[in-house]
Amino acid sequence: MTGYKVANGNGHSNGNTKETNGSNGHSNGHKLADYTAQENPTGNGKIQCELTHEELRALRVLNEDTYPYEVIEEIADFITKGSGMRPRIGIICGSGLGSLADMIQDPKIFEYEKIPNFPVSTVEGHAGRLVVGTLEGATVMAMQGRFHFYEGYPLAKCSMPVRVMKLCGVEYLFATNAAGGINPRFQVGDIMLMHDHVNMLGFAGNSPLQGPNDPRFGPRFPALVNSYNKDLINKAIEIAKAMGIESNIHVGVYSCLGGPNYETIAELKALRMMGVDAVGMSTVHEVITARHCDMKVFAFSLITNKCATEYSDKKDEEANHDEVMAVAKNRQKACCELVSRLIREIHMASA
Repeated sequence: MTGYKVANGNGHSNGNTKETNGSNGHSNGHKLADYTAQENPTGNGKIQCELTHEELRALRVLNEDTYPYEVIEEIADFITKGSGMRPRIGIICGSGLGSLADMIQDPKIFEYEKIPNFPVSTVEGHAGRLVVGTLEGATVMAMQGRFHFYEGYPLAKCSMPVRVMKLCGVEYLFATNAAGGINPRFQVGDIMLMHDHVNMLGFAGNSPLQGPNDPRFGPRFPALVNSYNKDLINKAIEIAKAMGIESNIHVGVYSCLGGPNYETIAELKALRMMGVDAVGMSTVHEVITARHCDMKVFAFSLITNKCATEYSDKKDEEANHDEVMAVAKNRQKACCELVSRLIREIHMASA
C-alpha cells in the first residue's frame, strides 16, 4: 500500500506511516502516488485526499483481505486481452523452479507490479512475473513466483491468482514446490507427487475461503477428499518410468506450515506421526482455492533437503534457503520434462 499520513482532529499527524504493498516495501506498479490526507477546512470533520476514484478503489482492494469477484474478473480480462489467449492449464512455479515457465513458447510476459491489483512476490528465487503462451501444443499460463503467508499476505491474497487463472479459462492447476523430506526413504533430489495434504494453517482456523462465500467461485463447504487428481498422478508415474527416474518418484502427503522459519525437530516428529512425508510453506491454500472452483489439480514437491528428526549439534543438518535453491537448480531439467510431458498428454487427450 502507498505511504500516507493522516491528520487527526487537531491537525497533527498521528505518526503512522504505512509502506508500499504490505510489508514487502514495493509499490504495486500503479499510480498510487504518495499523498497527505488533511483535515477538511470546512470543519465538518471529513478527510480530503488527493486521489482519483480509481486510485482510492485500488488502495481499498490492496488493503482488503479478500478480492471481490469483479476485481478478479478485471485482472483476468487484463491478462486475456493483453495476451490474446485463454489458457487451459495454469502452473505455479516453486522456489528455484521458475525455469518451468521459461519453456513456454511465444510468451506474453506480465510483470506482477504491472498487473492491476496484483501483489508482488518478495522471495529470492521467485521472479515475480506471469507468463502466458503455449507448451506442448497447449495454451498455458505460469506464475514465476508465488505469494506466501509469511510475506504478510493473508491466505486469500496468496491464493488469489488461482481464481484469476480460473476466470482466464484454466481447467488444470499444476502446483510445484520445494519441500523438506520427512519420510526417511526420501533422498535429496527426489520428487514427491502429492496425493493428499495436512492443512496445519487450517487447524489454526486460517483458510483462503474465510469470509463471505461467492457462489460464482464455488460452494460454501467444498469437499477436499479427492483434491489431487488420481488420473494425473498415475500418468505422471508412467512418464517417470519412461524418463528412467522411477526410483526418484514417490507418492505422499504434504503439509504447509506458516514459515518463514524452518521447523523444529519436535514439530517434524509430530508431523511424521501424523503421516506427513514432506513439509513446506505453500501450495495447500492454492489447492483448496483451486478445488473450490472445480479445477483439476496436479502437484509435486521437489525434495531439496532431508529434515532432521533427531537432535544433533551438526550445523550441516540445518535447513537453509541456499541449499533449497541449489538442489532445485540441479533438478529443474527433470522437473520441467515431467511437467511438459504431462501437459502433452492432457493436450493430446483433448485434441
